[in-house]
Amino acid sequence: MPRPERMGEIHQLVLLHGVDSARAMAETKAERQAIDAAAAIMAEEASRIGITHAGFAMTSLPHRRIEKSIWRRRGHLTTLLVEAGHTSKGIVVGVPYGSVARLILLYLQTEAIRTGSREVELGRSMHAWMARMGLPTGGRNYKLVSEQAKRISACRLTFFTDLGDGVEARHNGAFVQDAITLSGVSGSSQGSLWQDRVKLDEGFWHSLREHPIPVREEAIRVIGARSLAFDLYVWLAYRLHSINRSTPVTWAALHAQFGAGFKAARQFKPEVRDSLRVALAVYPEARVDIEDRGIVLQPSPPAVRRQDARRLHLI
Repeated sequence: MPRPERMGEIHQLVLLHGVDSARAMAETKAERQAIDAAAAIMAEEASRIGITHAGFAMTSLPHRRIEKSIWRRRGHLTTLLVEAGHTSKGIVVGVPYGSVARLILLYLQTEAIRTGSREVELGRSMHAWMARMGLPTGGRNYKLVSEQAKRISACRLTFFTDLGDGVEARHNGAFVQDAITLSGVSGSSQGSLWQDRVKLDEGFWHSLREHPIPVREEAIRVIGARSLAFDLYVWLAYRLHSINRSTPVTWAALHAQFGAGFKAARQFKPEVRDSLRVALAVYPEARVDIEDRGIVLQPSPPAVRRQDARRLHLI
Protein backbone atom coordinates (compact mmCIF):
# COMPACT_ATOMS: atom_id res chain seq x y z
CA MET A 1 0.00 0.00 0.00
CA PRO A 2 1.49 3.38 -0.89
CA ARG A 3 1.88 5.45 2.26
CA PRO A 4 -0.54 8.38 2.15
CA GLU A 5 1.18 11.73 2.51
CA ARG A 6 -1.90 12.92 4.33
CA MET A 7 -3.09 10.36 6.82
CA GLY A 8 -6.78 11.20 6.30
CA GLU A 9 -6.45 9.23 3.08
CA ILE A 10 -6.57 6.04 5.15
CA HIS A 11 -10.26 6.66 5.76
CA GLN A 12 -10.86 7.14 2.05
CA LEU A 13 -9.01 3.89 1.38
CA VAL A 14 -11.33 2.02 3.76
CA LEU A 15 -14.42 3.66 2.27
CA LEU A 16 -13.42 2.86 -1.31
CA HIS A 17 -12.07 -0.66 -0.89
CA GLY A 18 -13.45 -1.96 2.40
CA VAL A 19 -11.48 -3.06 5.46
CA ASP A 20 -10.32 -6.44 4.18
CA SER A 21 -9.03 -5.11 0.86
CA ALA A 22 -7.37 -2.15 2.54
CA ARG A 23 -5.60 -4.50 4.98
CA ALA A 24 -4.44 -6.66 2.08
CA MET A 25 -2.86 -3.58 0.51
CA ALA A 26 -0.96 -2.72 3.69
CA GLU A 27 2.79 -3.35 3.68
CA THR A 28 3.45 -3.36 7.43
CA LYS A 29 1.82 -4.34 10.70
CA ALA A 30 1.64 -0.66 11.68
CA GLU A 31 -0.31 0.16 8.50
CA ARG A 32 -2.75 -2.68 9.21
CA GLN A 33 -3.23 -1.40 12.76
CA ALA A 34 -3.99 2.09 11.43
CA ILE A 35 -6.54 0.66 8.98
CA ASP A 36 -8.19 -1.34 11.76
CA ALA A 37 -8.32 1.77 13.96
CA ALA A 38 -9.80 3.87 11.14
CA ALA A 39 -12.45 1.24 10.43
CA ALA A 40 -13.34 0.96 14.13
CA ILE A 41 -13.80 4.70 14.60
CA MET A 42 -15.79 5.03 11.35
CA ALA A 43 -18.16 2.29 12.56
CA GLU A 44 -19.03 4.17 15.75
CA GLU A 45 -22.53 5.64 15.61
CA ALA A 46 -22.62 7.34 19.00
CA SER A 47 -20.01 9.73 20.31
CA ARG A 48 -19.14 10.25 23.97
CA ILE A 49 -16.92 13.04 25.21
CA GLY A 50 -13.87 12.57 27.38
CA ILE A 51 -12.01 15.43 29.09
CA THR A 52 -8.36 15.94 29.85
CA HIS A 53 -6.33 18.87 31.12
CA ALA A 54 -4.69 21.02 28.43
CA GLY A 55 -1.36 20.59 30.20
CA PHE A 56 -1.29 16.98 29.05
CA ALA A 57 -1.37 18.14 25.44
CA MET A 58 1.98 19.85 25.95
CA THR A 59 3.56 17.36 28.35
CA SER A 60 2.90 13.77 29.37
CA LEU A 61 3.45 11.03 31.92
CA PRO A 62 6.06 8.32 31.31
CA HIS A 63 5.14 5.55 28.89
CA ARG A 64 6.97 2.92 30.94
CA ARG A 65 7.99 2.40 34.56
CA ILE A 66 10.86 4.65 35.62
CA GLU A 67 13.19 4.20 38.58
CA LYS A 68 13.62 7.89 39.34
CA SER A 69 11.23 9.49 41.83
CA ILE A 70 10.96 12.75 39.83
CA TRP A 71 9.66 12.98 36.27
CA ARG A 72 10.19 16.16 34.26
CA ARG A 73 8.82 16.77 30.78
CA ARG A 74 9.10 19.96 28.75
CA GLY A 75 6.57 20.89 26.07
CA HIS A 76 5.64 24.09 24.25
CA LEU A 77 5.75 26.82 26.94
CA THR A 78 4.84 24.21 29.56
CA THR A 79 6.86 22.00 31.89
CA LEU A 80 5.38 19.19 33.96
CA LEU A 81 7.13 17.99 37.11
CA VAL A 82 5.74 14.86 38.79
CA GLU A 83 7.16 13.81 42.15
CA ALA A 84 6.50 10.28 43.39
CA GLY A 85 4.80 9.98 46.76
CA HIS A 86 5.74 7.77 49.71
CA THR A 87 4.09 5.26 52.02
CA SER A 88 3.84 5.89 55.77
CA LYS A 89 7.11 3.94 56.08
CA GLY A 90 8.89 6.26 53.66
CA ILE A 91 8.92 3.82 50.77
CA VAL A 92 8.71 5.47 47.34
CA VAL A 93 5.42 4.60 45.61
CA GLY A 94 6.57 5.58 42.11
CA VAL A 95 5.49 7.89 39.30
CA PRO A 96 2.30 6.87 37.42
CA TYR A 97 2.94 5.65 33.88
CA GLY A 98 1.47 3.96 30.82
CA SER A 99 -2.00 3.63 29.36
CA VAL A 100 -3.71 2.49 32.58
CA ALA A 101 -2.71 5.65 34.46
CA ARG A 102 -3.94 7.74 31.54
CA LEU A 103 -7.30 5.94 31.50
CA ILE A 104 -7.84 6.39 35.24
CA LEU A 105 -7.04 10.10 34.97
CA LEU A 106 -9.26 10.52 31.92
CA TYR A 107 -12.20 9.04 33.84
CA LEU A 108 -11.66 11.29 36.86
CA GLN A 109 -11.37 14.44 34.76
CA THR A 110 -14.30 13.56 32.50
CA GLU A 111 -16.66 12.83 35.39
CA ALA A 112 -15.65 15.97 37.27
CA ILE A 113 -16.42 18.18 34.28
CA ARG A 114 -19.58 16.26 33.37
CA THR A 115 -21.06 16.62 36.86
CA GLY A 116 -19.57 20.03 37.64
CA SER A 117 -18.09 18.72 40.88
CA ARG A 118 -14.58 17.78 41.92
CA GLU A 119 -16.07 14.88 43.89
CA VAL A 120 -16.12 11.92 41.52
CA GLU A 121 -18.14 8.75 41.93
CA LEU A 122 -16.11 5.57 41.64
CA GLY A 123 -17.51 2.13 42.49
CA ARG A 124 -19.61 0.53 39.81
CA SER A 125 -19.51 3.65 37.61
CA MET A 126 -15.76 3.53 37.16
CA HIS A 127 -15.77 -0.26 36.86
CA ALA A 128 -18.31 -0.05 34.01
CA TRP A 129 -16.40 2.76 32.30
CA MET A 130 -13.09 0.93 32.40
CA ALA A 131 -14.75 -2.16 30.93
CA ARG A 132 -16.28 -0.03 28.17
CA MET A 133 -12.82 1.30 27.40
CA GLY A 134 -11.53 -2.23 26.97
CA LEU A 135 -9.88 -2.63 30.38
CA PRO A 136 -12.04 -4.76 32.71
CA THR A 137 -10.69 -4.23 36.24
CA GLY A 138 -11.11 -7.79 37.44
CA GLY A 139 -8.72 -10.70 37.09
CA ARG A 140 -5.13 -9.99 36.08
CA ASN A 141 -5.89 -6.33 35.31
CA TYR A 142 -6.67 -5.75 38.99
CA LYS A 143 -2.99 -5.49 39.92
CA LEU A 144 -2.25 -3.08 37.06
CA VAL A 145 -5.14 -0.78 37.93
CA SER A 146 -4.44 -0.96 41.67
CA GLU A 147 -0.77 -0.02 41.22
CA GLN A 148 -1.49 2.98 38.99
CA ALA A 149 -4.28 4.17 41.31
CA LYS A 150 -1.80 4.17 44.21
CA ARG A 151 0.78 6.08 42.19
CA ILE A 152 -1.77 8.69 41.07
CA SER A 153 -3.00 9.11 44.64
CA ALA A 154 0.45 9.61 46.14
CA CYS A 155 2.23 11.82 43.62
CA ARG A 156 2.57 15.58 43.59
CA LEU A 157 2.64 17.60 40.39
CA THR A 158 3.73 21.04 39.32
CA PHE A 159 2.90 22.79 36.06
CA PHE A 160 5.29 25.58 35.01
CA THR A 161 4.09 27.97 32.29
CA ASP A 162 6.47 30.24 30.39
CA LEU A 163 4.88 33.71 30.29
CA GLY A 164 7.76 35.31 28.36
CA ASP A 165 10.52 37.75 29.32
CA GLY A 166 11.90 35.24 31.82
CA VAL A 167 8.64 35.11 33.80
CA GLU A 168 7.35 31.69 34.79
CA ALA A 169 4.01 30.81 36.40
CA ARG A 170 3.99 27.87 38.80
CA HIS A 171 1.05 25.74 39.87
CA ASN A 172 1.59 23.19 42.66
CA GLY A 173 -0.87 20.44 43.39
CA ALA A 174 -1.84 16.82 43.06
CA PHE A 175 -4.34 14.81 41.07
CA VAL A 176 -6.58 13.81 43.98
CA GLN A 177 -7.10 15.02 47.52
CA ASP A 178 -7.17 11.57 49.10
CA ALA A 179 -6.20 8.07 48.03
CA ILE A 180 -8.02 6.10 45.35
CA THR A 181 -8.44 2.75 47.08
CA LEU A 182 -9.62 -0.62 45.81
CA SER A 183 -11.25 -3.41 47.77
CA GLY A 184 -9.36 -6.63 48.29
CA VAL A 185 -11.63 -8.40 45.81
CA SER A 186 -10.27 -8.67 42.29
CA GLY A 187 -13.38 -9.72 40.60
CA SER A 188 -16.44 -7.78 40.70
CA SER A 189 -19.87 -9.08 40.13
CA GLN A 190 -20.43 -9.18 43.89
CA GLY A 191 -19.77 -5.58 44.72
CA SER A 192 -17.80 -2.40 44.20
CA LEU A 193 -14.14 -2.66 43.31
CA TRP A 194 -13.51 0.93 44.45
CA GLN A 195 -14.45 3.12 47.37
CA ASP A 196 -17.54 5.23 46.69
CA ARG A 197 -16.02 8.61 45.86
CA VAL A 198 -12.80 10.57 45.54
CA LYS A 199 -12.14 14.30 45.36
CA LEU A 200 -9.86 15.88 42.82
CA ASP A 201 -7.23 18.16 44.30
CA GLU A 202 -8.82 21.61 44.50
CA GLY A 203 -6.07 23.34 42.55
CA PHE A 204 -6.05 20.70 39.83
CA TRP A 205 -9.87 20.90 39.62
CA HIS A 206 -9.86 24.67 39.15
CA SER A 207 -7.12 24.44 36.54
CA LEU A 208 -8.98 21.66 34.72
CA ARG A 209 -12.13 23.80 34.49
CA GLU A 210 -10.10 26.64 33.00
CA HIS A 211 -8.18 24.45 30.53
CA PRO A 212 -10.22 21.40 29.45
CA ILE A 213 -9.65 19.53 26.19
CA PRO A 214 -12.58 17.51 24.81
CA VAL A 215 -11.66 14.23 23.14
CA ARG A 216 -13.69 11.37 21.70
CA GLU A 217 -14.01 8.62 24.27
CA GLU A 218 -14.33 5.97 21.58
CA ALA A 219 -11.09 7.21 20.00
CA ILE A 220 -9.28 6.53 23.27
CA ARG A 221 -10.88 3.08 23.44
CA VAL A 222 -9.66 2.23 19.93
CA ILE A 223 -6.15 3.49 20.77
CA GLY A 224 -6.12 1.07 23.69
CA ALA A 225 -2.78 0.38 25.35
CA ARG A 226 -0.74 2.56 22.96
CA SER A 227 0.19 5.37 25.36
CA LEU A 228 2.24 7.27 22.78
CA ALA A 229 -0.70 7.27 20.36
CA PHE A 230 -2.89 8.47 23.27
CA ASP A 231 -0.58 11.46 23.88
CA LEU A 232 -0.35 12.31 20.19
CA TYR A 233 -4.13 12.20 19.81
CA VAL A 234 -4.63 14.55 22.78
CA TRP A 235 -1.96 16.89 21.39
CA LEU A 236 -3.59 16.97 17.94
CA ALA A 237 -7.03 17.51 19.48
CA TYR A 238 -5.58 20.54 21.24
CA ARG A 239 -3.48 22.00 18.42
CA LEU A 240 -5.18 21.41 15.08
CA HIS A 241 -8.35 23.45 15.55
CA SER A 242 -6.51 26.36 17.18
CA ILE A 243 -3.99 27.07 14.40
CA ASN A 244 -4.81 29.25 11.40
CA ARG A 245 -1.92 28.33 9.08
CA SER A 246 0.35 25.42 8.19
CA THR A 247 2.62 24.67 11.13
CA PRO A 248 5.72 22.48 10.64
CA VAL A 249 6.98 20.34 13.52
CA THR A 250 10.34 18.61 13.15
CA TRP A 251 11.10 15.06 14.23
CA ALA A 252 13.53 16.56 16.77
CA ALA A 253 10.75 18.66 18.30
CA LEU A 254 8.45 15.64 18.49
CA HIS A 255 11.25 13.68 20.13
CA ALA A 256 11.79 16.43 22.70
CA GLN A 257 8.11 16.46 23.64
CA PHE A 258 7.09 12.82 23.35
CA GLY A 259 10.31 10.82 23.10
CA ALA A 260 11.06 9.97 26.72
CA GLY A 261 12.81 6.62 26.80
CA PHE A 262 14.35 7.04 23.33
CA LYS A 263 17.97 8.20 23.41
CA ALA A 264 18.03 9.60 19.88
CA ALA A 265 15.51 11.10 17.50
CA ARG A 266 16.44 8.52 14.85
CA GLN A 267 15.34 5.72 17.21
CA PHE A 268 12.14 7.57 18.00
CA LYS A 269 11.14 8.42 14.44
CA PRO A 270 9.79 4.97 13.40
CA GLU A 271 7.89 4.64 16.69
CA VAL A 272 6.28 8.06 16.46
CA ARG A 273 5.32 7.53 12.82
CA ASP A 274 3.49 4.31 13.70
CA SER A 275 1.77 5.87 16.72
CA LEU A 276 0.89 8.96 14.70
CA ARG A 277 -0.85 6.78 12.11
CA VAL A 278 -3.07 5.33 14.84
CA ALA A 279 -3.77 8.75 16.38
CA LEU A 280 -4.79 10.13 12.99
CA ALA A 281 -6.84 7.04 12.18
CA VAL A 282 -9.14 7.82 15.14
CA TYR A 283 -9.29 11.55 14.25
CA PRO A 284 -10.71 11.53 10.69
CA GLU A 285 -10.99 15.32 10.56
CA ALA A 286 -7.28 15.81 11.22
CA ARG A 287 -5.14 17.23 8.42
CA VAL A 288 -1.52 16.33 9.01
CA ASP A 289 1.13 15.90 6.32
CA ILE A 290 4.08 13.60 6.98
CA GLU A 291 7.31 14.75 5.35
CA ASP A 292 11.00 13.85 5.47
CA ARG A 293 11.88 16.55 8.00
CA GLY A 294 8.85 16.04 10.23
CA ILE A 295 5.13 16.69 10.05
CA VAL A 296 3.06 19.70 9.03
CA LEU A 297 -0.07 20.51 11.00
CA GLN A 298 -2.90 22.01 8.96
CA PRO A 299 -5.92 23.88 10.38
CA SER A 300 -8.56 21.21 11.01
CA PRO A 301 -12.01 20.77 12.52
CA PRO A 302 -11.92 19.89 16.24
CA ALA A 303 -11.85 16.26 17.35
CA VAL A 304 -15.18 16.85 19.13
CA ARG A 305 -17.90 18.77 17.31
CA ARG A 306 -18.40 22.27 18.68
CA GLN A 307 -22.10 21.70 19.38
CA ASP A 308 -21.21 18.65 21.48
CA ALA A 309 -18.54 20.58 23.39
CA ARG A 310 -21.01 23.39 24.08
CA ARG A 311 -23.29 20.95 25.90
CA LEU A 312 -20.60 20.64 28.57
CA HIS A 313 -19.86 24.39 28.44
CA LEU A 314 -16.34 23.68 27.16
CA ILE A 315 -16.33 26.48 24.58
